[in-house]
Amino acid sequence: MSLHRILGPTATACIAASLAILLLPSPLRASDAQASKTRQDSVAIVADMRRVVTDHGVERLEKVRIGGIDQWVSIRGSDRRNPVLLMLHGGPGWVSMPTSWYFQRGWEEFFTVVQWDQRGAGKTYASHDPDEIAPTMTRERMVADALEMVAWLRTTFSQDRIFVLGQSWGSYLGLEVARQRPQWLHAYIGVGQISNAPESERRGWAWTLAQARQDGNTEAVDELTALQPYAPGTAPVPLEALFKQRKWLNHYGGMVHNRRGGQAEAAALWLAPEYSDADLAAVWAGNDYSMTHLLSGVLTLDMTTIRELKTPLFLFLGRHDHNVSSELAADWFATVDAPCKELVWFEQSAHEVMNEEPGKMLLTLVTRVRPMATGAEGPGPSAPRCRRD
Repeated sequence: MSLHRILGPTATACIAASLAILLLPSPLRASDAQASKTRQDSVAIVADMRRVVTDHGVERLEKVRIGGIDQWVSIRGSDRRNPVLLMLHGGPGWVSMPTSWYFQRGWEEFFTVVQWDQRGAGKTYASHDPDEIAPTMTRERMVADALEMVAWLRTTFSQDRIFVLGQSWGSYLGLEVARQRPQWLHAYIGVGQISNAPESERRGWAWTLAQARQDGNTEAVDELTALQPYAPGTAPVPLEALFKQRKWLNHYGGMVHNRRGGQAEAAALWLAPEYSDADLAAVWAGNDYSMTHLLSGVLTLDMTTIRELKTPLFLFLGRHDHNVSSELAADWFATVDAPCKELVWFEQSAHEVMNEEPGKMLLTLVTRVRPMATGAEGPGPSAPRCRRD
């Protein structure tokens, strides 16, 4: 006989209400709400919500000796038997570790995800005297660091192959890893992929000027036309000119679709559990430091000379990316010969695909990319391997 029939509807409702009060957390008092506004309390909430508590999980934040210096990594995943995915952040110097709490949590159920603050960036920058490492801030050394990091992960997790995902500047490093050590990778994933950097700069400038003219923004038009000729030939773009172009490109949504720049992402660093107050204070200095040493040279690169890869290739491109031209990346993709390859368009994104469309990013990683790790143990759906040309 049911409890309702024994006690009657009124008594049953009272018991249900009492149980609800016991089972639900009590509301925050006014004093608790005020305290939660501090960075420490807010970060503690984020850290506890994403804490790895699974039986075979991994959650590590540590320094690794790479390229003769200590460099910081975060390693997180629900099952250490899952394939390893190393993300190479953009910039140079714009770290993804401190915003990974937002976009990465779902990835961790299907991959062991590694965020790495590269030489001269983020926590690694904060751990060293910038003057001492300045002579090593070269593209050649950064590529060598990336290769060392991949080798360390293969040994640490006893996996012959891993996934490498390169975003923006990181797509240069990632493509070099894929070119030089294809046998170390399940696949390479390029996000905001650099292809012909000088032509990308010219197209970004032209698009931005067109937006400014359409908007009747005389200030922007004057600043942009004063830069002519912008990015001529293959000479490095002066950083002062670059920053003026980017100011207006960001203003018109060329970096984050339908937003005026990356302020939301920048603010999200404040909630990074991996970062101390001192680390946060150093983020911008590290970003400027890395750009000063590396950015002009990066903008001279023409990666379209790479016409063959011996590892599977994925490109995740934002349809509205004018920061690093997605149109040019798609053109290059069409010319590349690879064991298999797939281009995925993110129709509501510009340059920050993982932040702009995190759901589609997760779905694509799980259903299209992860199956390339044939024989990988742990949870995860089966799906066809990437489409062949």
